[in-house]
Amino acid sequence: MNGSLQSYYRLSKPGIARMVMITAALGYIMATQRHFAGYWQNFLLAVAGIGMAAAGSAALNNLLERRIDARMQRTCHRELPMGRIAPVQALGYGLMMSMFGTALVALVSVRAAGLVLLTNFLYVLVYTPMKRVSWLNTTIGAIPGALPMSIGWVAANDTVDLGAWILFIIMFAWQHPHFYAIAWLYREDYKRGGLRMLSVTHPDGALLFIQVILYSLMLAAVSLMPFFTGLAHGIYLVGAILLGAYMLVYSFRFVSKPTDHNARRLLYSSLIYLPGLLVVVIADVLGRMAMS
Repeated sequence: MNGSLQSYYRLSKPGIARMVMITAALGYIMATQRHFAGYWQNFLLAVAGIGMAAAGSAALNNLLERRIDARMQRTCHRELPMGRIAPVQALGYGLMMSMFGTALVALVSVRAAGLVLLTNFLYVLVYTPMKRVSWLNTTIGAIPGALPMSIGWVAANDTVDLGAWILFIIMFAWQHPHFYAIAWLYREDYKRGGLRMLSVTHPDGALLFIQVILYSLMLAAVSLMPFFTGLAHGIYLVGAILLGAYMLVYSFRFVSKPTDHNARRLLYSSLIYLPGLLVVVIADVLGRMAMS
C-alpha cells in the first residue's frame, strides 16, 4: 500500500476507534466481573479485534464521504481529499482491517463476530448514506454506535441476554447528546457538505434541544439499570448517578444558552462520561473482589 503509516492511522479515525475499544472493554469487564482475571487473553483479543474492525469501517466511511469531506472545512484536510491515500488503497485497507478484526473476535465468540459484521454493515452502508437523506441519521447511526459495548458483553459470555440489551440502551442514549453537540458546532460545515443533520434541517434548534434533554434524561435513568438488575453494585450506582448528573448539567446549560462554547462543553462532558463509566465499573468489580 502507498501512503504513510500516519496517513492510514488518521484514515482509521483513531479517536472513534479508541472510544469503541473503551466501550467494548466496559461491556466485557461488566460481563466477567470478579472472574475477569481468568479471561484476560480473550479480553485482549476481543477488544483489539473490535477496535480494528472499527478502524476498518471508519476507513470505508472516509472513502464513501471523500467528496463531501472535500467541501467542509472540518474535513477537507483528511487523507482522501488531500490525495495522500488513493480510493482503491482506502478500500483495501478498510476491508482488510474489518475482516481481520472480525476474525480476531471470532476466536473468542462467533456470535460476537457476527455482531461486529452487523455493526460495520449498519455504519458503512446504512448510516453513511442516510446522512444525505434525513436528519434521522443520528438515531440510525446510534444503533451501530451502541453495539460495541454489547459486543464486549457477548464476547465474554457468548450470549445476547439482558445485560447485552441494557448496555446497548445506555450507549444508544449517550450517542444523541454527543452527536447533537457536534452537529450544532459544525452546522454551517454540514450545510456546505450537503448533509441533512438536524441542525441543518431545523436551524432554529428547537427539535435538537428537545432531543438533547430527552436523551440525556434517558441516559441518566437507563445507566442505573445495571444496579437494579444485579449486574453491578453500590460503587457503580453512585458513579452512574454522578456521571448522569454531570451530563445533565451540561445538557441543560447548552439548551438554555445554545452557544458554541456550551455545545463544546457538552461534547467534552460526553467524552468524559464513557471513560468515567469504565473506571466506575472497574472500581465496582474491584470493590466486590476485596469484600469477597
